[in-house]
Amino acid sequence: MPLPADIRTRGTLTPDRPLDDLTWMRVGGPAEWLFQPADEEDLAAFLAALDPAVPVFPMGVGSNLIVRDGGVPGVVVRLGRGFNAITIDGDTVHAGAAALDAHGARKAAEAGLDLTFLRTIPGTIGGAVRMNAGCYGSYTADVLTSVRVVLRNGTVQDWPAASLRLAYRQSTLPDGAVITRATFAPPKRDPAALAQRMEDQLAKRDATQPTKDRTAGSTFRNPAGSSSTGRADDTQELKAWKLIEDAGMRGVPLGGAVMNPKHANFLTNAANATAADLENLGELVRKKVYDSSGITLEWEIIRVGKALYE
Repeated sequence: MPLPADIRTRGTLTPDRPLDDLTWMRVGGPAEWLFQPADEEDLAAFLAALDPAVPVFPMGVGSNLIVRDGGVPGVVVRLGRGFNAITIDGDTVHAGAAALDAHGARKAAEAGLDLTFLRTIPGTIGGAVRMNAGCYGSYTADVLTSVRVVLRNGTVQDWPAASLRLAYRQSTLPDGAVITRATFAPPKRDPAALAQRMEDQLAKRDATQPTKDRTAGSTFRNPAGSSSTGRADDTQELKAWKLIEDAGMRGVPLGGAVMNPKHANFLTNAANATAADLENLGELVRKKVYDSSGITLEWEIIRVGKALYE
């Protein structure tokens, strides 16, 4: 797909850019175009000039993503250094969408502001907003006050958090829109206590999750209700890992993929898996869980692109 000759950028625009090295799973085909904008103005101008029919997919660090083997049509937008600043203004945290969740948590904690739930989430602030990321009983929706977005037509807008209608692992961000910045109002806590909490969370994560394997985090959402703020209803919550284990799928391989033996809800690239291996194993898990429990698991990992032979 050729782009208009009059499109000018200050960032980097690369055709047929492989994406496998930009995802934690290390699988998938190329982006038809990969755009890495220099700053928000560059991004807005590019999207305004781009044919509205061209699909746009914003990508973070690929920690919650399977890119299919045939690649991604259209333009993949990946934010970089121009979008990773984190500043503290009194009791408010302003974070660029490309900032790592862990960095945001650490910097906020130093100022006595509690974003500690982000410390063990392996992604970016933009992804945390888009998916209403959360753990240990806290969610992005609890502390998010506003976001700055560049819409598909290049319009730059500031939205209150309520505009995203955050729910359990989801939002209503429009197709092709790119979050560039988020503002949080976390509760105040003692910095030393926050630092200790993060250390404890890291130790718990490393003890229970396969942090050294090629995964994309939790594969499936817990089949739970959620409140209007996006908080999972713990009184109704079932654990995806337990349903997978009860269905006999812990440690089951398919091609180079395996459901991790350490944690059954971690789909893993164990031996040069293809994206098809991973997705097919995930679909097999969904079938087996439905057969054994009557519950249909929903993917938490985002899957994009096309199969190799489509």
